[in-house]
Amino acid sequence: MISALLLMMLGIKDDLPVCDEEAAERGVQIEMNICAQREYLIADAELNAQWSITREDMQQRDADFAQYADPSWDDRPGYFATLLEAQRAWIEYRDAHCRSEGYGARGGSLEPLLVSTCKTALTNARTQELRELILP
Repeated sequence: MISALLLMMLGIKDDLPVCDEEAAERGVQIEMNICAQREYLIADAELNAQWSITREDMQQRDADFAQYADPSWDDRPGYFATLLEAQRAWIEYRDAHCRSEGYGARGGSLEPLLVSTCKTALTNARTQELRELILP
């Protein structure tokens, strides 16, 4: 579980839904849904923090490249423009894919759990991808 310090650093501690983990562990569906939503919100906050770091790195790469680039031989989009395009496409993919996973229980009380769990998994994976983009 994420520590209270990390939650405060991410600035989301007060915005999170209250999760009764004991009730969720006993299989109370509403609590399972709330806890899954909470985990997604934490993952999303971590993604947003990493996005800021990766965005700054890509913008710096654009600035560094501009010093030496000759537009006559490379008119492709920059590092940041390419990252932003990919991120926007990823968000659309994540939302549609997880909505599709939720349809396994379409209209039922399990659907929000399936969607949140899917979004958490994909968001954690994307956060790692963003970290790897800035490795030396």
